[in-house]
Amino acid sequence: MASKFLEQIGMSVEADNSRPMDLSIIIVNWNSKDYLLKSIASIEAGIKGIEFEIVVIDSASFDGCDEVLRQIYPHVLFIQSDKNIGFAKANNEAFKVSHGRNILFLNPDTEIEGQAINELYYHLNSLQNAGIVGAKLLNSDRSVQETCIRAFPAILNQVLDSDMLRKFFPRSGLWGTEPLLANNELPKEVDAVSGACIMMKRAVFENVGMFSTDYFMYSEDIDLCLKVREAGLHTYYVPTAVIVHHGGTSSSQTSVNTFSTVMMLESRWRFFRKSRSLWYASLYRLAMFGTCVVRLGLLLFLWSSRRLLGKEPPSENVLKKWIARLRWTLGGERWVKKY
Repeated sequence: MASKFLEQIGMSVEADNSRPMDLSIIIVNWNSKDYLLKSIASIEAGIKGIEFEIVVIDSASFDGCDEVLRQIYPHVLFIQSDKNIGFAKANNEAFKVSHGRNILFLNPDTEIEGQAINELYYHLNSLQNAGIVGAKLLNSDRSVQETCIRAFPAILNQVLDSDMLRKFFPRSGLWGTEPLLANNELPKEVDAVSGACIMMKRAVFENVGMFSTDYFMYSEDIDLCLKVREAGLHTYYVPTAVIVHHGGTSSSQTSVNTFSTVMMLESRWRFFRKSRSLWYASLYRLAMFGTCVVRLGLLLFLWSSRRLLGKEPPSENVLKKWIARLRWTLGGERWVKKY
């Protein structure tokens, strides 16, 4: 087993097996201690009338969250992983010691607004053939986080994905985000919801094979939603369940963010290889190569022209990210294979 119990805070897992409860909330922590504490506080303030437990697994960040949880939230179940096993594996490990008939996978950098969890719980258990429900996620500035729902990936929507195109064509089926623009707050069926907040029934999660460990990070949520659809169930977006997702806290700590940039490309390639074919995945790599060449050409043109005009050029970090993407398409980022 990739992770092991170094510490359990407040209660015995074995003793609790005879007492199943309504909901288990599973949180994977990686250097997000401060956010984690705020998240737990918002969970406990918001849930009404649901018997729940919280399971936290620290993915080898050793950021001191164990000590703080012992002091402030002694009833939280805590697992210390001895190495960073990735988002999917960590959630699966925590799931194995949970007891809820329903499971909520939640990011540590989230804050629950009001009774959002109750809203998700109600709709999961009342909507016909509901396999997964997800919330309306807000950015820290309270703008809607467009990635809280999305269309299943395809080469076309990956190549064309840009802030400008999303702005001009917000209702395009390429993005799958049209439900965000609806003028009512009824639940809506979508392709996929963000892994920052996924609620589903325990039996469904087990029956579809849990999170796929083909991914270290990214795309495991898309993969899970696809498996739920293939099982004949639906994924719903619940706009009345509002959660602030501060977003990108863990991955942004990596230098220039090229780690997360490359991991996103690799995870999409693995998704296509698994759900489509090796041929389709290879075509995706080729399409991204062309996209990187075009984007870098435009950035270099802007860089030189703005410098000549005495204006601020594009950020060097943007250039570095696109160079990292180009290197991945050419097989240059070989480190990614070890994840």
